[in-house]
Amino acid sequence: MRINLSITFIIVVICVNSLFAQPLVKVKKADQKKDILMMTSKGKLILRLNDSTPLHRDNFIRLIKSNYYENICFHRVIEGFMIQAGDEKTKSTYDSTKILKDYTIPAEFNKTLFHKRGVIAAARMGDDVNPSRASSGVQFYIVQGKTFNDKGLDSVETFRLEGIKLPKEHRDYYKINGGTPQLDQHYTVFGELITGYDVLDAIASVKTTGMGKGDKPLEDIRIQKTRLIKRSL
Repeated sequence: MRINLSITFIIVVICVNSLFAQPLVKVKKADQKKDILMMTSKGKLILRLNDSTPLHRDNFIRLIKSNYYENICFHRVIEGFMIQAGDEKTKSTYDSTKILKDYTIPAEFNKTLFHKRGVIAAARMGDDVNPSRASSGVQFYIVQGKTFNDKGLDSVETFRLEGIKLPKEHRDYYKINGGTPQLDQHYTVFGELITGYDVLDAIASVKTTGMGKGDKPLEDIRIQKTRLIKRSL
């Protein structure tokens, strides 16, 4: 399973490394030390961005400060895999004349950041049209994932990760807590869930149109409010 942006959801993709479509919102140093509150129709998520991925961190902060994600739906949900959001066309107030066109951010792969349960990562176009694996500027996903055994992880290394070997500590995590190891070093992880795992599971469990039909929830799961908040942990 991949986290590609399908043609159904993409508006405009500007060339790789183009950052000019980002919201013109200043990121302060104090912003970089705050967490993100994301209130959804299923409950509250609190996310912490990673300083090891500064381009993605600052981009996401700009989007939060500009209220981009408010009223957007989780448009693709696959239980045991991930929940995805960021398509502005899912807003009930969608206005095609005022839309923020999608743009790309250079990949920021970090071997210490892996697709464990609860991480937030950037969706992107497929390798065939995006060989540099640049990220979508606006679409993201949060990993629910599943647990793996050694045989399953060996298969992931051979057939999905192009021979990349998973570190022992990552393998141990995937066996105990779960995740989506098949995405490691292919999609940029830039943060993780601090609280709200019950909400993640609630969203992931909703009924959808199913595989091959967009995996779209049959009920609207909306991001109602977002803001930067002081870290409590």
